[in-house]
Amino acid sequence: MSTKPKILYVCQEMMPYLPESEISAICRQLPQLIQERGADIRTFMPRYGSINERRNQLHEVIRLSGMNIVIDDTDHQLIIKVASIPNARLQVYFIDNDDYFMRKSTICDASGNYHIDNDERAMFFSRGVIETVTKLRWSPDVIHCHGWFSAFMPVYIKSLYKDDPLFRNARTVLSLYNDSFPGKLDRNLSHKLLMENFDQDKLSMVDDPSYDNLIKYVIEHLDGLVVAGDNINRELVDFAASRGVKIFEVKNPENYVDEYYTFYDEIISSEN
Repeated sequence: MSTKPKILYVCQEMMPYLPESEISAICRQLPQLIQERGADIRTFMPRYGSINERRNQLHEVIRLSGMNIVIDDTDHQLIIKVASIPNARLQVYFIDNDDYFMRKSTICDASGNYHIDNDERAMFFSRGVIETVTKLRWSPDVIHCHGWFSAFMPVYIKSLYKDDPLFRNARTVLSLYNDSFPGKLDRNLSHKLLMENFDQDKLSMVDDPSYDNLIKYVIEHLDGLVVAGDNINRELVDFAASRGVKIFEVKNPENYVDEYYTFYDEIISSEN
């Protein structure tokens, strides 16, 4: 890359704040390694109630907090916290809100049941990231989302924020993992998205809000799709290819950082 690329990582989960998983491990490693390659990065994740703030030394950033975000016609206060990973020179921003993230869990309760408002929590998370990046006056070249909980981010960027100078040229990428949720999101999801002023002609894709339908809806707003997990539904990959989305699959796990860096370069250089 001729100039220092700006990569925004939007992560469903991340070590060491949550236990190791396929997503949390790559979200811990990739931003640091790409930063060490010379990129300018920002990393975000939700401040789930299960995260121990004292142990992980989270603190609120007052100048970024305080605004309200309306989800489904209800105001929710945006709280921004930050922490640094020791010995990594890696800072992580946390999106917090008492209504959505006070509960002592992540996207499931202690019994493994998915929270019924996960759709709204995911929408708030993406909106919170966008509003925070806007306050930082930082314009990303690539917005790389990890996990379905981050998946509304490309929809916002390619619709409501498509003419915003900070995001106008941003490329959207989603890493696809084996993280599908059982059942469906709230059946009123398409109505909630309509209230966000999203394009009505595509909202019918989530009238039946299953995982596959959600991902297909998001793919309509992507520039790149990363096949990051095992046992991925190849129908989703084929759907992305049919929409002209650039597909990236890691071929050499030992040098995967080089492959990601090249992929970012190709995405940035491609026509919008």
